[in-house]
Amino acid sequence: MPSIQSKGQNIYYETCGSGPSLVLLHSFLCNGSMWSEQVEPLSEYFRVINIDIRGHGQSGEADQPLDIYDLVKDILAVLDAEGVDSAVWAGLSIGGMIALRAALVVPQRVSGLVLLDSHAGTETRFKKFKYRAMVATAKLFGIDPLLPKVARLMFGRHTLQTQPELVQHWKQIFSAMPLASIDNVCDALCHRDSLKSRLAEISQPTLVLVGEEDISLPPPCSEALARRLPNAVLEIIPRAGHLSTLEQPAAVTKSMLEFLLAHCRDTRNGTMIRSA
Repeated sequence: MPSIQSKGQNIYYETCGSGPSLVLLHSFLCNGSMWSEQVEPLSEYFRVINIDIRGHGQSGEADQPLDIYDLVKDILAVLDAEGVDSAVWAGLSIGGMIALRAALVVPQRVSGLVLLDSHAGTETRFKKFKYRAMVATAKLFGIDPLLPKVARLMFGRHTLQTQPELVQHWKQIFSAMPLASIDNVCDALCHRDSLKSRLAEISQPTLVLVGEEDISLPPPCSEALARRLPNAVLEIIPRAGHLSTLEQPAAVTKSMLEFLLAHCRDTRNGTMIRSA
C-alpha cells in the first residue's frame, strides 16, 4: 500500500473504490482500521482514501512537536500525491478537528464534511491537566496501567458491557502507539485553537455524528458544532461512545451513506452521487 513523505514524516494510507474522493481520518490512539466496517460500503460510490495520521498505525512516529495544522498538511500531501483536487473529509475526534481546519484554510480542497464525536473548541484546563498527567504516568510506567481508564474514555458503557473482545483488541492497539507519538499528539490536542468564531465561514454540506454515550466529547459538543455550521445536520448514535464507527458500525455507515449520497456532488462533473 502507498505511503508518502510529508515534512520528513512517512504517512501511510490505503485507497479503494472509484468515484469522488472521500478521506477517512481516525481518532487519537487508533489507526485506519477504525473504519474497517465502513470502507467497503463507502467504496461502492467513492474513492476512499483511508489515512493513518502521523504517529499512528503504519505512519512514522511523531517524534517532534506539532500542531493540528501540521496534520492538515500531511493529509494535503496525500491528496496531492493521489492527484485529488477536492474531497469529502470524514474524521472522528482529532480526525474531525483536522477536517474542520482544512475547511477553513484550504476550503477549495474540501467538498463536504463528516464530523464524528469531535469538537470545535479548545481543551478545558481540567482535561489538559488530566491528559498531561496520564502521559507523565505512561512515561514512567508504560501505558498498560492506564488502559482501563483509556477504554472508559473511548467506549460507551453499552460496548464495555457487551463487546469485551472488541475493547480488548483496541486496548492492544492503544498500547502499541509509541510514547513519543502519544506525547506530541496529545500536546497538539491540548493546545488546539478554538474555531467557534469561524464556523459560519464553512459552507460545505456537513454531517455531525456523535455517540449517545460519548464521555470524552459528549453530545453537547457536537450539538453546539452543528448549530454553528451553516449547512449541517446532526445525528446521535444510540449505544455508542467515542469510537462510534467501531461500536455501532452499521448505524454509522447508514448515516454516512445517506448523507453523502443526498448532499455531496461528484466534483468531476458536478452531478449528484446517486445509489444504484
